[in-house]
Amino acid sequence: MNNKVITFVKNFSYTFSSNILTMIVSALVILIVPKLIGVQEYGYWQLYMFYSFYVGFLHFGWNDGIYLRYGGQDYKDLNKKMFFSQFWMQFFFQTTIFIGLLLYCQFYVGNSHKLFILEMTGVCAIISNTRIMLLYILQGTNRIKEYAKCTISDRLLYIALVIFLLLIGVRDYKLLIYADLIGKSCSLLYAIYFCNDIVIRKLSDLSFNVKETMANINIGIKLMLANIASVLIIGIVRYGIERTWDVSTFGRISLTLSVSNLMMIFISALGIIMFPMLRRMDEDKFPELYINMRTFLMVPLIGVLIFYYPLRIILTLWLPEYRESLMYMALVFPMCIYDGKMSLLINTYLKALRKEKIILFVNAVSVMISCIVTALFTVIYENLTLSVISIVIVLSFRCIFAEILLAKILGIKVFKDIILELVMTFIFIMTGWLASTWTGVSIYLLFYGLYLLIKRKDAIASFNKVKRLIKI
Repeated sequence: MNNKVITFVKNFSYTFSSNILTMIVSALVILIVPKLIGVQEYGYWQLYMFYSFYVGFLHFGWNDGIYLRYGGQDYKDLNKKMFFSQFWMQFFFQTTIFIGLLLYCQFYVGNSHKLFILEMTGVCAIISNTRIMLLYILQGTNRIKEYAKCTISDRLLYIALVIFLLLIGVRDYKLLIYADLIGKSCSLLYAIYFCNDIVIRKLSDLSFNVKETMANINIGIKLMLANIASVLIIGIVRYGIERTWDVSTFGRISLTLSVSNLMMIFISALGIIMFPMLRRMDEDKFPELYINMRTFLMVPLIGVLIFYYPLRIILTLWLPEYRESLMYMALVFPMCIYDGKMSLLINTYLKALRKEKIILFVNAVSVMISCIVTALFTVIYENLTLSVISIVIVLSFRCIFAEILLAKILGIKVFKDIILELVMTFIFIMTGWLASTWTGVSIYLLFYGLYLLIKRKDAIASFNKVKRLIKI
């Protein structure tokens, strides 16, 4: 087995372990918190999670530019003095934004709960964005082991604090928010430890290098805008639900989306290590690797949808007050197929090819479609079912559109596979929504068997190619 494969396997094991732990933590939080804190408190907590998800965009592409420009290099070759200045400039910049947010909240936000949530979101921005810079450096320079340790420390401390608070009878969402911030803060300190030769230097090394900053922002802003658009695709629909209905409905639908997103945590384990690997690979090898990776991802991912049925039964028994909202999981569960493929394969390839403009264009078009369907289903018709299913419709459109553009660049054909995946998605949604549990399982298993029959040659060919790669 060659060194590249060994390194890949090791890095995957690190990120897989980290992401599995994150998935377990997320699952525990999803299962335990709404069970104990009540629907309204859970809604406020989800509102903080919703807002804090967007704080990564307050660096305006700064961190993304660093990731794109320096991804694939060795850590020892980085200009530590320059990154020292970049880190502290980022910290001061985020602090300035936080002060501005505080002033705004004091004058214009009347609701005490939303005031607290926005203030904590500002704190989260300082911690998260400075941490993300260091994590991107570790990730981009292939220090995956250290990257994994930082992310693990965050989630371990967070879940430990959440469980402790719940065990001693705390039902206040504010303390759960504090737990999240403490976990992120400790993770930041851990990242500083691994990058101490960047963060901790003589004050005389600090220089406000505006040229370097603007170079990073200029390159990263396109990717950041693309990421904003990506988040807004679902965020706009969620916002429409929160505005049209109430915070309790928002919390219930958020629970359904959170459960459906659990698979993404595993998928991102591969995405983390693929970017630096692709940056060091000859581009003429990209098409073959894409086809193999696509097969390895999609064949099991289509099959994973079957777990919806036992998952719905378990969650209904565990969270009976969410019984009605869990019905919507049948509509959004397939989002892991399209979001997973987009995150792991399509976006990673486009980043490696430095086609950020394509990512931005695809996501921008998808956001416009999301705005239209949200206005249509939450404002005009006020139909919650159509609002929820529109999430999968828009995500599938984005994924298909982007893959068609990428396929043209790589010179490969994916049309047949796209059609197959759409058919399987449609069958799953129809059986999950209309059929009883056992009938739905039987029908979907039957069609999945046919899907495997159609894909068997591709799967065997991809498996053999990977075997040959490992033996090299």
